[in-house]
Amino acid sequence: MRNFEEVIKFAKERGPKTISVACCQDKEVLLAVEMARKEGIANAILVGDVAKTEVIAKELGIDLANYELINIEDLVEASRKAVELVSSGKADMVMKGIVDTSIVLKAVLDKEIGLRTGKVLSHVAVFDVNGFDRLFFITDAAMNLAPDVAAKKQIIENAVDVAHALDIEVPNVACLCAKEKVNPKMKDTVEAAELQEMCEKGEITGCVVGGPFALDNAVSEEAAAHKGVNHPGAGKADILLVPDIEAGNVLYKSMVFFAQAKNAGVIVGAKAPVILTSRADTEETKLNSIALGVLMAAKTAK
Repeated sequence: MRNFEEVIKFAKERGPKTISVACCQDKEVLLAVEMARKEGIANAILVGDVAKTEVIAKELGIDLANYELINIEDLVEASRKAVELVSSGKADMVMKGIVDTSIVLKAVLDKEIGLRTGKVLSHVAVFDVNGFDRLFFITDAAMNLAPDVAAKKQIIENAVDVAHALDIEVPNVACLCAKEKVNPKMKDTVEAAELQEMCEKGEITGCVVGGPFALDNAVSEEAAAHKGVNHPGAGKADILLVPDIEAGNVLYKSMVFFAQAKNAGVIVGAKAPVILTSRADTEETKLNSIALGVLMAAKTAK
């Protein structure tokens, strides 16, 4: 898939899947799940304060008869129930409503009812950028602060799972740094070279990993040729592994506010996708994120 039009198209074909919404009494989230329902991408089970949800739905003109409602007013218990619906197989993914992210993630990681796999949880943002013929996957701009090389390996593997769900069979992974040459004084360049070596040894599979790359020679074949970067993935990156959350956050928000790129995001590494939308996200971004979760759930179900 090369753009979000294709993502939506295939989500319709492979859906609908069922979203479990934690603390559903939220205007933006109700709008998002209603859009997904109308598009035929996903259905939803709404868990939370039903009285407040009914008031909001009436204001928005949303018919709650189209949804299953579970009344739990306590935020922690509603989050636990939403996650339990996924772990028990009644829903395919969990989506955060009007509740702190930490509460939802605590439920996701609960040993009894959660979705633990033992893997690192990481955020994958997908961007559709004007002028490029492919989607970009940025990771991790939201969860892991300063991952070591072992964590970066798992973050890559999580992102590769997302790329595979979008039918990108062998994604190119670029380990981003400030420069494209290894410098012992810059640990991220050293770790990038280690990750490339892991891939060459077969310790990371399903992709091609290269690094260190500066951003220009990761995404532009012309820039890579100009700088003499000869790796087969040079200039052809699909997945951009950022060195830390600071770089990731800046890159992510630059794509949104400067490039005005269409985007979606999901947390991966659990047994099912976790959708965390922000109040600042557009309705289009929320719908794209749900579609992304649907494709991942469809891939897992195969």
